[in-house]
Amino acid sequence: MRALITSKAGRRALRPIVQLIDQRVERQVRRVIEESGRGEVTQQELKQLRNRQRPLELFFDGTGRGASRLPSAPHLNRTIGELAEVTGAEREAAERTVAQAFRLLIALEALGVGRIAGGTMNIVGKLSAVPLLDPPNDEFLEIGTLYGMFSAGLSRMMQRTGRTPELTIVDPLAGTQLQPGATMGGDASGAPVNGDAVRANLQLVGATARIQQGFSEDPEVRAKVSDRAYGLIIVDGDHSAEGVAADLEWAERIIAPGGIVVLDDFGHPKWAGIKEAFEKHMAGETRFTFLGQVAHSGYLRARS
Repeated sequence: MRALITSKAGRRALRPIVQLIDQRVERQVRRVIEESGRGEVTQQELKQLRNRQRPLELFFDGTGRGASRLPSAPHLNRTIGELAEVTGAEREAAERTVAQAFRLLIALEALGVGRIAGGTMNIVGKLSAVPLLDPPNDEFLEIGTLYGMFSAGLSRMMQRTGRTPELTIVDPLAGTQLQPGATMGGDASGAPVNGDAVRANLQLVGATARIQQGFSEDPEVRAKVSDRAYGLIIVDGDHSAEGVAADLEWAERIIAPGGIVVLDDFGHPKWAGIKEAFEKHMAGETRFTFLGQVAHSGYLRARS
């Protein structure tokens, strides 16, 4: 905990909850010392303090979502630096946006159905980068949504800039997370992946979406949602090289001039096919310019 709040970025992002935890622990230690009258705390007393602190830690640990939400100061600082470099934002603006995105992530997973897939900095980076990159229009397409919670969070982050995106979501919504070549098993949250969960999470921020159930490679699915030019496309579906290549090819045709494409899990060692597909795509004729990477997400902008 102390390592987390030693940086300016960490203090800004976590100050309210960190202060609450520290204050409660300090009060407990002070009371034990005063009551003992001997100026020291036994192992048993420390265990009791730890047990009292545990409920507060449930806001951050991996219980019910599979991944801890308590980032280290170096991870926060690196994400802020990458965000400033990729978006061109001032560091102060990048810090502020990261702080807002982190608090939003904690709140959504506390109130929502299911969870947001991915590590903390990956999620926070995407929630922060998109508003700072300022997509050219408010038509947003998310390929692969799981519980719809990320789209809900992104909608709220865009609302903070005065914009209200029109969301389109493509996902098989097959009861559990699907990924070719990987055994996903039951979700850590215990909740089924379905349209009801997506709609419930969108309602948390007053958002709605056009939800198309199916796979992004399906011609019928594509035909139904290729009726507009998107200012933002999030590619987070099939992580295989073939799947990502197909989604990039589709994105070339439906992205608006100046539009942003987000490649999730870009450069992640578990999903080598994503970068493989990206490199092959960029070696050919393309409208995309690579802007850079923030916390295992790659960002592209479409030329006119």
